[in-house]
Amino acid sequence: MFTGIIIEMGEVIAAEKKGSVLRLALKANEITKDARVGDSISVNGVCLTLVEIKGNVMKFDLSDETLRATTHGQLKLGDRVNLEPSLRPDSKLGGHFVSGHVDGTGRIRSKKDLGNVLEIEIEAPENIIHFLVEKGSVAVDGISLTVVHVLKNSFTVVIIPHTVRITTIGLKGPGEPVNIEVDIIGKYVARFLGRENDRDSRLMQTLMEEGFLNR
Repeated sequence: MFTGIIIEMGEVIAAEKKGSVLRLALKANEITKDARVGDSISVNGVCLTLVEIKGNVMKFDLSDETLRATTHGQLKLGDRVNLEPSLRPDSKLGGHFVSGHVDGTGRIRSKKDLGNVLEIEIEAPENIIHFLVEKGSVAVDGISLTVVHVLKNSFTVVIIPHTVRITTIGLKGPGEPVNIEVDIIGKYVARFLGRENDRDSRLMQTLMEEGFLNR
């Protein structure tokens, strides 16, 4: 479990196919100080298990499913990635609860400079838009962000200068892919209420009218 508060950016220094897995090597500074083999680490929002560490280089094994379902299959040497260690009992609970199990990928549609902040519109598939609510939480490449507007097939977020500086979102432009994980609490609530099979119920109608759910 993570919170979407990025510790630092790492750099892809190697990617080697070993049988049915891809061995990914990342160079980092801060996160490697306390990392141990077997730790869960969020890499661009994807929960990966640390299989080897030497100095400031960490290695992870990625399955074909991970490569297919996330943007990790498109990583290249020199690419920067967002890194966050898993929660510990004494960790500060900033951001929101992020599982590291990506729901799908999206693509940056536009990036506007609004003075001190950036407004980014991200195109996403219907199964992701389905669970987003304005002022709700979403993880984009592992970054905990607040949804500003939910559109037909996209959503917008506003990025403050600090986030631009310490995460990959400041480096990416229109057309580039991102990993997306919707708020896990929202998913469980929707499942509990039987959202798909009970859209016309009085409760669901009320929730939609009050803006808690998308039509």
